[in-house]
Amino acid sequence: MTHLERIFTALDGKYPDQVPIALWRHFPIADQTAEGLSRATLNFQKQFGFDLVKVTPAAGYMAEAWGARLTPKNNDEGTRDYLTRVINSEKDWRSLKKLEVTQGILGRELQALHLIRQEIQTDTPVLQTIFSPLGTVRNLAGDRFLEDLRTHPNDLHVALDMITQTTIGFAKKNIEIGADGVFFAVQLASYDILTEAEYRTFGAVYDWHVLDALKDHAQLILLHVHGLNIMFDLLKEYPVHMINWHDRRTAPSLAEAQKHFKGIVAGGLNEWDVLQKGTPEAVRAQVKETFDQTKGLRVMIAPGCVVPIDAPEENIKAASRAVREFS
Repeated sequence: MTHLERIFTALDGKYPDQVPIALWRHFPIADQTAEGLSRATLNFQKQFGFDLVKVTPAAGYMAEAWGARLTPKNNDEGTRDYLTRVINSEKDWRSLKKLEVTQGILGRELQALHLIRQEIQTDTPVLQTIFSPLGTVRNLAGDRFLEDLRTHPNDLHVALDMITQTTIGFAKKNIEIGADGVFFAVQLASYDILTEAEYRTFGAVYDWHVLDALKDHAQLILLHVHGLNIMFDLLKEYPVHMINWHDRRTAPSLAEAQKHFKGIVAGGLNEWDVLQKGTPEAVRAQVKETFDQTKGLRVMIAPGCVVPIDAPEENIKAASRAVREFS
């Protein structure tokens, strides 16, 4: 089977020739240019041969597109620190404008996607990473977003509309130039951060606008739910093909999620304790336990989030070996 056939067989609830697997990571420094990010992404895929390619732009790229300034954080995730934010007072929300997605930082990310697609055969899906509009709000404002959400909700809705329009335009342009779909990252659907009513009002409404706009364009949408204590019951209704979360660190388990979500559950690997700090034997054990949970149906072996940039190559290879062993 091709990589794409493998994923769609799993989506149909059937056994593919082997269970799909995909891991992804940041490429700090390289991700500052289209050529650097494309080359690093292609080398990673050439080395490991995963069933889909997740394009991972520099952390905070959407906020950077509106003018935020960031600097490398030198951490294991390969993310960045904010030097400046775009929103510094409640009055700034209404000044946010819809972006031209082919220019500036977004244009850079489109070029990276284009270069990657040129080298990746069409039988391997390529997904661009885009963020929930509310996640972009947080990145634009930093910690003050929560206070403004509760004290200046109308101003936030004005900004969310501009962000949503930009996000839709950027996602569609990626698909137009060759992406098979998107990796849709939701970062604030956690009871540790917001109430469910708040997320419905400021998060889910705009998530649905994005996802509805893509349903006739994207061949694959992989929903990533970041954080702990997540609002799975709310997000399981999203119109997506695959869902990924930190299943080794927070409920639900993959098996429990499969009772409520009919697409592919993507997970099974703890990116910190096992992929970064563990052994190939520990990786194999987690893959086996994932097969035990799911019987190898409607599942893709994946990390809970980005793989640490210093995760041993042998641990990553061990995951693929275990998939072949247990499929």
